[in-house]
Amino acid sequence: MAVPILREEVAITTRVVDTGRGVRVTKNVTEESAEVRERLWHEEVDVQRVAVDRVVAEAPPSRYEGDVLVVPVLEEILVIEKRYRIKEELRITRVRKEQEYRETVPLRVEDVQIEAFDDNARNDIP
Repeated sequence: MAVPILREEVAITTRVVDTGRGVRVTKNVTEESAEVRERLWHEEVDVQRVAVDRVVAEAPPSRYEGDVLVVPVLEEILVIEKRYRIKEELRITRVRKEQEYRETVPLRVEDVQIEAFDDNARNDIP
């Protein structure tokens, strides 16, 4: 037995139709004067550069002195320093010692004899 199946389909389309109706928009702007009162503050900053030229061990923080903000401007500098360090000491003392010295050394001795060839001269001349 066969069962018939039906299927419906819909197709939708659009089109432009001139109906003769339009829209007009009109805008009117008017001005009114109104007085506004408000207190406004205006601040200016006075910056003074003060030469200090002081060597410090570490960077100081910014600080207030009354109403004045003091901001230190830092500069790193290289310091080369020569110092003397005693590594050691030499302690020198003169010590005098006496000792006996013996050695046999040859000594020269000259002996002089005088002889006379004259018969009249004396023979006993030393």
